[in-house]
Amino acid sequence: MLTLLKYIGGRVWNRPSDFLKLRWHHCGQVEKISKVLIANRGEIACRVMKTAKKMGIQTVAVYSDADANSMHVDMADEAVRIGVAASGESYLRQDRIIEAAKRCGAQAIHPGYGFLSENAEFAELCHDSGIIFVGPPPSAIRDMGIKSTSKSIMSAAGVPVIEGYHGDDQSDSNLLSESEKIGFPVMIKAVRGGGGKGMRIAQTKEDFLPQLESARREAQKAFGDQVMLVEKFVSEPRHVEVQVFGDKHGNYVYLFERDCSVQRRHQKVIEEAPAPGLTWEERKSIGEAAVKAARAVNYVGAGTVEFVLGAKDHKFYFMEMNTRLQVEHPVSEMITGTDLVQWQLQVAAGEPLPVTQEQLQVNGHSLEARIYAEEPGADFMPGAGPLIRMTTPPARPDVRVETGVRQGDEVSVHYDPMIAKLVVWAENRQAAIIKLKEQLSQFNVVGLNTNIDFLMSLCSHKEFLAGNVHTNFIPEHQATLFPERSLTSSLIAQATVAALLTERAQLQYLRNDPYDPFSATDSFRLGHNPTWEKELSYLDTPLKVKWTERSNGVFTVDLDGQTVEISGVLVKSPTGETFLKSCVNGKMNKCRVERVDGEIYIFTKECSYCFKEPEPSFANVGGAGLGAGGGAVAPMPGVIEKVLVKDGDVVEAGAPLVVMIAMKMEYVIRSPKAGKIERVLYAAGDNVKKNAPVVKMEESQE
Repeated sequence: MLTLLKYIGGRVWNRPSDFLKLRWHHCGQVEKISKVLIANRGEIACRVMKTAKKMGIQTVAVYSDADANSMHVDMADEAVRIGVAASGESYLRQDRIIEAAKRCGAQAIHPGYGFLSENAEFAELCHDSGIIFVGPPPSAIRDMGIKSTSKSIMSAAGVPVIEGYHGDDQSDSNLLSESEKIGFPVMIKAVRGGGGKGMRIAQTKEDFLPQLESARREAQKAFGDQVMLVEKFVSEPRHVEVQVFGDKHGNYVYLFERDCSVQRRHQKVIEEAPAPGLTWEERKSIGEAAVKAARAVNYVGAGTVEFVLGAKDHKFYFMEMNTRLQVEHPVSEMITGTDLVQWQLQVAAGEPLPVTQEQLQVNGHSLEARIYAEEPGADFMPGAGPLIRMTTPPARPDVRVETGVRQGDEVSVHYDPMIAKLVVWAENRQAAIIKLKEQLSQFNVVGLNTNIDFLMSLCSHKEFLAGNVHTNFIPEHQATLFPERSLTSSLIAQATVAALLTERAQLQYLRNDPYDPFSATDSFRLGHNPTWEKELSYLDTPLKVKWTERSNGVFTVDLDGQTVEISGVLVKSPTGETFLKSCVNGKMNKCRVERVDGEIYIFTKECSYCFKEPEPSFANVGGAGLGAGGGAVAPMPGVIEKVLVKDGDVVEAGAPLVVMIAMKMEYVIRSPKAGKIERVLYAAGDNVKKNAPVVKMEESQE
């Protein structure tokens, strides 16, 4: 048999593994996949490369100017520049990606997720160019990518759908009329949308037109299409999705469901598999409905069928199908022991699925936390900038850290602000949540605000622990998910000692002479122990601390008359992190510390803190205020999309001034007060930095 296989197609195959990487065409031709181009960036590009290398397949990266020194470029065997930073001139340039694949001799293109992954025209272009598209056929992408079409197909196939308007009349008046028939609140969705983009909720008739316009602009920017549908908005639904897989031989399986209900801005924050609270009968029913959906469009490859699930009655309704690998696919891999990227490459090469439905079992529980550069306390505003320090928990079979960045890399304003995905597995849900929180405490970032503390708070929330999740979970539990932090005297004492010891360590390193008495950095004095003052601040709250060093490493710290006895020493871990080991009033503590430019970071098992030392007076001359003449400022770096006012306009407090695009999302900057616009400082298309004033308002004459 092996001898026969060696001569299939008139070619000699030297290894059995060569035959396993063949592409079967319907006409009977075969083609070996020895090199794959990944038409993406960041975490997903790195994820695909890991599996490809494991399979012995060479990898080709593509990159924009902003990504020239990125992790996915370094991991690849080859890399090709495809344009400038803007995705429209790089990662969305189909012609340049096809050209790169041909130039490097790649037989296949893996699109990852986002960008061109659900673009039927790109899939067709790959096929027309003789390149394997690692994904479903263009017809399936087209049918499922247009939400109105997909819902019609699903309804005909017997998959439950939610009521709404998916018609061709896209006039404002008709969409408003249809929304009134459905009944408010309604969900406005881009028919080609995904990832929460081009999606708005109109609570009332008065909200509808402004939300429709905003959704259209965002959809046009993200997908090049602004056709909308409207649906009845189900209050407090659960978002449950099913991982499905099909091959070119008519075989289909589902790899069970994921719960992705905890979201902000209609984007997932934490995902888990299996979904909590479902019976095996419900799990089987929703899985079979997902396979029915895949069969209806002759689906091939990895896909995800998303459902709205009633929180109480567990009735489910088809929402959409994502015709690609999902960000959260690792949790499905963890509970089934599979590698879905390997399956993708094998199925694209014409192989049948490696297992049947009966062979798939749920083993344990898995959670994935998406770690973003963002400010959860400011409505999860995205951030951008350098990762000055980044420490991750060590990878092991039950803990995965999937990322496309390293310490020193930059989170770019041009792309998604996700830093990493932290994935854990345990025997049951409670054990998995405990493990996730512990691993999050070891994921430490300096230089950017992140959502790590929020995720740790979420893991401790009693309703999340109970599995009572829904898509409105974060707004409903806002107060308990964002508790006010109180600084204990013990924590302030640890921060003070950390500031002193890290400063001494830096000075000692610079002076580099442990025997020079003039290089001594402790507070030793003959005959007495002097008292010193230390100024710190936390969240702009000033802290004046008095401290005395009674002996080397033993301190008395006084805060407003409250005295704390603390001993402390800095220790290095085997991997190079710095920890403060301290004893506060007899209680032992250990926390990770970092000092960067006068900021002292304390990372505990519960959350992190950033204490600041005062800047010298000369360092703050000419510092920027919150706005020019009291005007509004950009909340993050971005690009001005639309200017809504002009010089001389009189506006009310809260009036929209400028529409800005950042991290592929749209934000409206509003007037902080009533007044007259003296000057608009930016035009559409201009880049703007964080905290930069966008308008100047006339000074009040009062």
